Amino acid sequence: MGLWPFPHMGWRAARGWPWLLLLVVLLAASCAREKETVKVSMALDWYPWSNHAGLYEAQKQGYYASEGLDVNIYTPSDPSTVLQTVGAGKDDFGISYQAEVLLARSQGIPVVSIAGLVQHPLNSVMTLKESGITRPKQLEGKTVGTPGIPADEPMLKTMVEKDGGDFSKVKLVNIGFDLVPALIGKKVDAIVGAYWVHESIVMGQQGYPVNVMRMEQWGVPDFYELVLVASEKTVTERPDVVKRFMQATLKGYADARKDLDKAVETLAAASPQVDQKVEKEGIRLLAPLWTEKVPAFGWQETEKWRAFAQWMQDNKLLDKPVDPEKAYTNQFVAELVK
Repeated sequence: MGLWPFPHMGWRAARGWPWLLLLVVLLAASCAREKETVKVSMALDWYPWSNHAGLYEAQKQGYYASEGLDVNIYTPSDPSTVLQTVGAGKDDFGISYQAEVLLARSQGIPVVSIAGLVQHPLNSVMTLKESGITRPKQLEGKTVGTPGIPADEPMLKTMVEKDGGDFSKVKLVNIGFDLVPALIGKKVDAIVGAYWVHESIVMGQQGYPVNVMRMEQWGVPDFYELVLVASEKTVTERPDVVKRFMQATLKGYADARKDLDKAVETLAAASPQVDQKVEKEGIRLLAPLWTEKVPAFGWQETEKWRAFAQWMQDNKLLDKPVDPEKAYTNQFVAELVK
């Protein structure tokens, strides 16, 4: 009796046992493959702040892990290279800007926006309240500090001319990214390139309230300030990974919207340098922009891509014309919100 795996089985039944054992082993191996964790890199556009809250919430709540993903969220030493590393496959996903995606595609970098994270521009023109400068035309004869980003000058020009001003009378000074100190120190009369959901709060909390001129309210076509990107190769060859990543990310942003303070606390726990006082105020301005006037978080509109691509081309910001409809996809957002 001890010769057979199961003593009550006759020799005819027992003769099939090796095949049963083999079947069990194969099924176990198959399950192991299905549960195999995929390592994924997620490159940020900047140091962690409230717009990244949904990513860190998805990480903390285990949404990525439940999708079989081991996600490394990190800030590159040079965030301006995100589209290059994503396009080359060194990073799986990244956060960038609509303007940068269009520029990259005009240069042959195969990146695609898979979700619009912020539905409207955050970039803005700011002046100190005490200056009395509240509209673009008033910048005539004034000095405006810029970070040297190519798109900022034509954006400012569009705003001034929309308001009936003469842009040739505006003096531009490249001050790099020292925008806040330059404005507070009155080295410039205004700054362009600062986020109205972040730098305006920083200055206000330091006792320097500001006037904000939002770009889309002064002639610049409405655009997605921040977008989630992947390479064309990842989208076409690894759609399951993209879908799983998006599924978890959407859950993370949904959680963040339900409890904004908790989302910032989760962010700060992962990144101790986060200024919770600033971010808890900022996320209240930012969170509505995640889903404003769209059917779901991440949704992108063709007209917004077309209009902004045309504006960039008209202002000679693109190396060559770009098909805006190939620069983005709603494929994964649409699948997940059916």
